[in-house]
Amino acid sequence: MSDVDISRPHDYDHSHADVSSGWLRASVFGAMDGLVSNLGLITGIAAAGAAPGIVAITGISGLIAGAISMALGEFTSVRTQNEQLDAEVLTERAALERNPIGEEAELAALFAGLGMDEPTAKQAASQVHGDHERALRVHLAHELGLHPEEKPSPWVAAISSFIAFSIGALIPILPFLFGFGTLWSGLIFGGAGLLLAGGLAASFTRKNRAFGALRQLLFGGIAVAVTYAVGTALGVSSIG
Repeated sequence: MSDVDISRPHDYDHSHADVSSGWLRASVFGAMDGLVSNLGLITGIAAAGAAPGIVAITGISGLIAGAISMALGEFTSVRTQNEQLDAEVLTERAALERNPIGEEAELAALFAGLGMDEPTAKQAASQVHGDHERALRVHLAHELGLHPEEKPSPWVAAISSFIAFSIGALIPILPFLFGFGTLWSGLIFGGAGLLLAGGLAASFTRKNRAFGALRQLLFGGIAVAVTYAVGTALGVSSIG
């Protein structure tokens, strides 16, 4: 154990994945949304009797519109989340400047609630409050579960979502783009994409990949069944 560098937490025993950048959630959400929404879209219009060329154009339009919408939505949501975090930081900073004694007592009570005896809790809170910025970080972490230095990037989320949605939405329309498009071929490609995406998502969270793949296929199947029923009921002729 003499060669172990305990100044770097966990490195001597285990490590953790980076969960603060925001790319994973955006990518998984984008890929799943692209697959399910575009698969359901082409299923609905193909079931209504649209020609393969129309199905392909509709699928491409859905890919472009959906990818842009997802990217804008991710950017705005992450940006708003970060702005809310910044507002909470300002609120806590003002409270520390306005009432440092009360905030220190609050932190001591919080430490006591975590299992420290009262003298130790008061001493720990006093040491923490010896540095204003450190006290701010500790209050934010323990009171709100916030870490200002770990804010996800809205640009990373937006770009990840755009790329993942585009890939997911492209899969079910590949047969139509290469000239052998039928409803069944689109369903097969889309189903394979759902299985792959579900398995990959499960692997990131160390869950059973087969279960994750089948679960995503089930969810996508429900969307396809609904859109197929609607498309069949309406039909191209009745709409036109």
